[in-house]
Amino acid sequence: MPRRLTQLFAGLVLYGASMALMLRAALGLDPWDVFHQGLAGHVGLSFGMLVNVVGAVVLLLWIPLRQKPGIGTVANIFTIGTAVDLTLLVLPEVEGLPLRAAALVAGVVLNGVAGAMYIGAGLGPGPRDGLMTGFARRTGWSIRLVRTGIEVTVLAVGWLLGGTIGLGTVLYAFTIGPLVQLFLPAFTIHDSRSQKSTPVNA
Repeated sequence: MPRRLTQLFAGLVLYGASMALMLRAALGLDPWDVFHQGLAGHVGLSFGMLVNVVGAVVLLLWIPLRQKPGIGTVANIFTIGTAVDLTLLVLPEVEGLPLRAAALVAGVVLNGVAGAMYIGAGLGPGPRDGLMTGFARRTGWSIRLVRTGIEVTVLAVGWLLGGTIGLGTVLYAFTIGPLVQLFLPAFTIHDSRSQKSTPVNA
């Protein structure tokens, strides 16, 4: 358990840092962050604080879906947004397209590593992932269909609210799945008693 918790929180902090890198790149965000950014401009909260608040609201939607949160689910709500805000405090603005592109690529790759770390800890999915899997289980629809529907919806709403869509949005959409899959074997914690991988939620 100590190793799981250490990896969980390290992954969540790095996840927040990766989001901050993509924000500084200003070349487009992933769908949920387009929504967070657009909403942040209207409610007077910092980006990171809004990430935490939205995570808590999404967790409430688990109730009718009969989803059960884990330690990782609750930690996700309090940690990622806080890490974003703290990283933005020390990460300077990025000037020039080459540096912005480098920040974008670094942010996406780091996001893949961080996602593999907290998923591999096996302590529960994030609120947004749990919403997706819970809705798919209740409706019988495929994960792909449900995820696409949710992300297209939050992307559209976020864009209408002023969130940034661009190259980063496309890059994230096409690479995050393969990146998490690439790094996940290195971070999946095995049960020493059974020598089987801990079940994970992607």
